[in-house]
Amino acid sequence: MSRSRFIGLVLAAAASTILVQQDASAQGAPPAPPVQIANPLAKRVTNWDEYTGRFEASEQVEVRARVSGFIDRVHFRDGALVQKGDLLFTIDQRPYKLAVDVAQADIARAKAQVDLARNEVERAEGLTQNRTITARDVDQRRANLDSAVGTLQGAEANLKTAQLNLEWTEVRAPLAGRISNRRVDPGNLISGGQSGATLLTTIVAVDPIYFTFDVSEADYLRYARMANPRDGASRDSGTVVEVRLSDEAKWDRRGKVNFLDNALNARSATIRGRAVFDNKDQFLTPGVFGRLRFFAGEADALLVPDAVIASDQSHKVVLTVGPENKVVPKIVELGPLSEGLRVIRAGLTSQDKVIVGGNANPMVRPGVAVTPQPGEIKVATTN
Repeated sequence: MSRSRFIGLVLAAAASTILVQQDASAQGAPPAPPVQIANPLAKRVTNWDEYTGRFEASEQVEVRARVSGFIDRVHFRDGALVQKGDLLFTIDQRPYKLAVDVAQADIARAKAQVDLARNEVERAEGLTQNRTITARDVDQRRANLDSAVGTLQGAEANLKTAQLNLEWTEVRAPLAGRISNRRVDPGNLISGGQSGATLLTTIVAVDPIYFTFDVSEADYLRYARMANPRDGASRDSGTVVEVRLSDEAKWDRRGKVNFLDNALNARSATIRGRAVFDNKDQFLTPGVFGRLRFFAGEADALLVPDAVIASDQSHKVVLTVGPENKVVPKIVELGPLSEGLRVIRAGLTSQDKVIVGGNANPMVRPGVAVTPQPGEIKVATTN
């Protein structure tokens, strides 16, 4: 064998070994994971701004007695609907009826004193013509008459007070609404008056009913610039809003904004708003949570499935496929849901290749090469 042929065989064997090693190395590397990609769905959508809030009573009152005494009777059923003026509690009336009788007796006594003093004045005025009585005596008798009249007026005022206290022994509903449970049972002694009065029950008015919510500072500024208010008129302009409860899919409940607070909360950077809703069937109850939305116009938007949106610390991220088929995360600003898809307000373009399938694979992460396959974004179908 010639030297040149031997060298050729050695080089050929070495090249074959290198190829085999490279092929083995290639077979050991994991393949690029497959993913489905699609461009964001471009569509003209109706924009809604949504807020979470809760229902509150349009009126609420704590029922307390104005006079003290023993509870004699309770005239309502716990949790029932009551009308304004309905009798709720009766306090033992016997002491207050006696006070009325005493006041009436005082009036009768005072009237007798007035009649006597008036007769004395009339006699004195007749005797002055014959100079039988002095002018000083006449003045004294007139003063006695004035004093008796004042005593009578005081007795009449005491009678009105006693009658008012007797009327207050019947505790009545100050407004129409749903009453809570009784806090005091018959036979208990309660305190009445302006301070320290015993709480008997509470009543809330639920028709109409309020819905309170908080608006962020950014949204408030946007609304203010759109309305350009020069006075407070735009704060209660009756903007139509919609609400749905946690177990409702449709926005069937409609109301109007009737109040916007006069200052933003310095801690939360939000401002409190309130809408009013009819509640004829008494179904809505104070304390129930709901979602409220404002109509914010129509605009062209990009939509992606809600499932493709991930969270990265304080940001929302959508994974896309960039150059060399590598995963590129993009920070996005989210909008509301529209036809089952999430509106992307900023962060994506119509040409971006959004990963809509396969993103649950742990190997699909930023910077990793993937194998893109065609996918599709569809709006949710409604029956």
